[in-house]
Amino acid sequence: MKISLSKEGPNFSRLVYGCWRLHTDPKGSGVDRILEKIEVCLESGIDTFDHADLYGEYGNEEKFGAVLKSKPGLKDKIKIVTKAGIQLPGPNRPGISVKHYNTSGEYLISSAENSLKKLNVDKIDLLLIHRPDPLMDADEIAKTFRSLKESGKVLYFGVSNFTPSQFSLLQSRLDFPLVTNQVEFHPFYPDPLTNGVFDQAQELSIKPMIWSPTAGGRVFQPKTEQEIVLYKTLEEIAKKKSATIDAVLFSWYLFHPAQLVPVLGTNEPDRIRSAAKSFQVQLGREEWFQILEAGTGKRVP
Repeated sequence: MKISLSKEGPNFSRLVYGCWRLHTDPKGSGVDRILEKIEVCLESGIDTFDHADLYGEYGNEEKFGAVLKSKPGLKDKIKIVTKAGIQLPGPNRPGISVKHYNTSGEYLISSAENSLKKLNVDKIDLLLIHRPDPLMDADEIAKTFRSLKESGKVLYFGVSNFTPSQFSLLQSRLDFPLVTNQVEFHPFYPDPLTNGVFDQAQELSIKPMIWSPTAGGRVFQPKTEQEIVLYKTLEEIAKKKSATIDAVLFSWYLFHPAQLVPVLGTNEPDRIRSAAKSFQVQLGREEWFQILEAGTGKRVP
């Protein structure tokens, strides 16, 4: 199942595989283990992989790139998303003493070029500004995006965690569309339904990408009363539809008219397969609201 993020592209798989947890896989993060997950994704119709320069203490892009180096034909079958802009103190960022954002042209270009090298690819399909920067200079970013586009290093651009006004500001300086706003969204955090993010996406005919669709795994390992209520609700609907709770949860995202694109964060191949079965689950409108109510603990007004 493919989706075009905007009228001009890019065409991605409707589910995207997120690489931020590659380094925490209990079964390791060597070439063979990462390759196994890439192959399960491709078998499941997922060809788009979401990275960021800082994932895995600035090391996960390199781990993924080692796999692409070992299998030269693989890069032609996949699409690459990466993000830039967060500076995190640590062994791989000597000289950085405080976490901050850097969306200067110089930093964005060096980050994109480093990502290309680490990932062993010749182009980034989609580059996102990772977080809104209070010192964001929209004119400078627009100039940088144009330069990266003209050089062929990056094909499309977007943002992550932006408010609608921050999105509009940057878009106002560009003569090509920002194609997505990647935001947190799940039944425990329904804010994009009401804070204008999904409204703006529909208005501009762009598709939002969704990070943390399982609330960092809390949906499947419930501890609090609210989490248990949601789990039981998903379980009940899954039973009725002869489906897994993963498939029901992801079908909840697919139901929304803004055509959300969830980013899977699991290290388990079986969970990837299970989420991909969401296309076979048809939720009813009342079931969609039932899941929302179970997550928020409130009825709609």
